[in-house]
Amino acid sequence: MTQANDDGTTNANTDNANTDNVNTDNANTDHTNNDPMVATSLQAAEITISAIDTIDEQLINSFYTEEILQTALSATLAYIDKRMQDGLQLPYFADIDNATWQQKPKALEVYITDASEGRELNMEARGKDKPTNILSYPSQMPASIIELMPTLPLGELIICHEVMVREAQEQNKSVAQHISHLLIHGILHLLGFDHELGQDEQDEMESFEIDILQGLGLANPYL
Repeated sequence: MTQANDDGTTNANTDNANTDNVNTDNANTDHTNNDPMVATSLQAAEITISAIDTIDEQLINSFYTEEILQTALSATLAYIDKRMQDGLQLPYFADIDNATWQQKPKALEVYITDASEGRELNMEARGKDKPTNILSYPSQMPASIIELMPTLPLGELIICHEVMVREAQEQNKSVAQHISHLLIHGILHLLGFDHELGQDEQDEMESFEIDILQGLGLANPYL
């Protein structure tokens, strides 16, 4: 099933940040983050990182190492865990009981692409003939299947680095800061949060992003 989500981080953020939702099935690498904000039950999350051939290793090592991605993932999941204790429901994981959610290591796939392939993927997923910054493809697996798996797959994020760089320059922020924000934004989409459903949903999602970024010492991207 494919669900194209406009990842559009409004205001000071993207040229329509886009997350699209589709199933994936790769995943594995693990790193423990010692940031106090992420010291919760999810000490380890598995991340698979891959890229199109036109993306060189130096770029990956500069912006998309497992440590960098793990920081954004762990901070987001730690924040969501805390909110779940107050009754927050995850739209795409509503049928997963809290114990399963807390206990299973999470798995995330990240794929880095260029503008040419990014344009093709965005056209295929969302009918927009231009590359976008990030597309998200939720796993959306049934609870009965997830219970049998060693990890809980969140889905896949596809990042177009060229768009990330251009947007960061347009918004007078560092590329690393912009990537951190959109990783968090994309992960929230993988959990089922969607700012396009209405103003309340947009306000909720943006407030999550602001809080998570603040916990990482990063500025509010919407100012």
